[in-house]
Amino acid sequence: MAGAGLRIGVVGGSVAGCAMAIAGIRAGAEVTVYERSHGALEDRGFGIVVPPPLHAELVTAGYVDSAMPTAPVPSRVWLTREPGQRSARELARQKAAVTPCHWGLLWRTLRTNARGATYHRGRPVTEVLRHPAGGAVIRTAESAQRYDIVVGADGPRSVTRAALAPQVRPVPAGYVVWRGTLPLDRLTAHRRELELVRTAWITLGFRGGHGVFYRVPGAVEEAGLLAYAIYGPPPPPSWSAGREEYVRRIAEEHFPAGWAEIVGRGAHTSLACHDVADFHVPRVAEPPFLLAGDAASITRPHTASGATKALQDALCLERALRASSSAAEALSRYADERSDEGARLVALGRRLGHAMVERTPDWAAMGPAEIAEWSRAALDGAGSYLYGSVQRQ
Repeated sequence: MAGAGLRIGVVGGSVAGCAMAIAGIRAGAEVTVYERSHGALEDRGFGIVVPPPLHAELVTAGYVDSAMPTAPVPSRVWLTREPGQRSARELARQKAAVTPCHWGLLWRTLRTNARGATYHRGRPVTEVLRHPAGGAVIRTAESAQRYDIVVGADGPRSVTRAALAPQVRPVPAGYVVWRGTLPLDRLTAHRRELELVRTAWITLGFRGGHGVFYRVPGAVEEAGLLAYAIYGPPPPPSWSAGREEYVRRIAEEHFPAGWAEIVGRGAHTSLACHDVADFHVPRVAEPPFLLAGDAASITRPHTASGATKALQDALCLERALRASSSAAEALSRYADERSDEGARLVALGRRLGHAMVERTPDWAAMGPAEIAEWSRAALDGAGSYLYGSVQRQ
């Protein structure tokens, strides 16, 4: 097994970094993780979703604890606002099972299960470079350590990617996403909306964008959150009230009344705005470097693949280390599998962004058959767990 006896240095101690640490430990390697943040990462409160089969695989493999709270739902409901009114109109229901998680809780369970690694918090990596005798060196302000493999799990501005693929740069999509979470116990006046998110996740279409709403566990036991992501054009240059305020205007102009009130007047626990961009590295591993998670590729968030891809990267690394006789062979296996997947997801995200933001359909004119046909056209033969029943036809 290639991992036995290897020294692996992981740059980045977030979800991807902890998952890659577990992969190395399970394959017999000695693992050290460098996390730049001093703070408690579990305080990051946004929601994420993963495919139910992947969640089950991670639990079985020991990456994620079965006791970690999740909020699985089996279906997706498509909504829009009735033209000229403030009421909601249901367009379609699809079987599209997802397992929503709290980002901080996912990180916490991964960090716990990576306890066999040496984890340095508050230790930013300043440089990674090849060692003339083989392997690579990770430099920090405190030390320079040599490793057989350096895993870059250090996100969009990865110092590891700068060493492996310095030519790769993010490509802006030209629109933004607002992410927010709100405590469910503060939304009791919105009984109809809460009833929907108990059994489904919601896609709310409007001209020029869409919103996604789903329930996630809270960081505090027995607390629950409503998470959302709203995609649309950035504020115009004349807008002076702040980008995070602009989403409230979008909701007021385009959402049914109940959903607009949730976004506009709800007591948020978190709210942030990000420019949407994407990129992928043509080949995500070349000895002694390997890229994982957002360091290897970023897809437009319509694919809901950020955490999913990072976790799949880790499972792939473990398989590659177990099946190979050398570190170079393991990295080659990893690159063969994960490079193509990153490119596939970036292409899918661009198609979905075009269909759901850049050139939205006339949502009000659509029903179940039209939503299914539109979904298949947007997927263009690609697989996505977010469109489960459409793919099975």
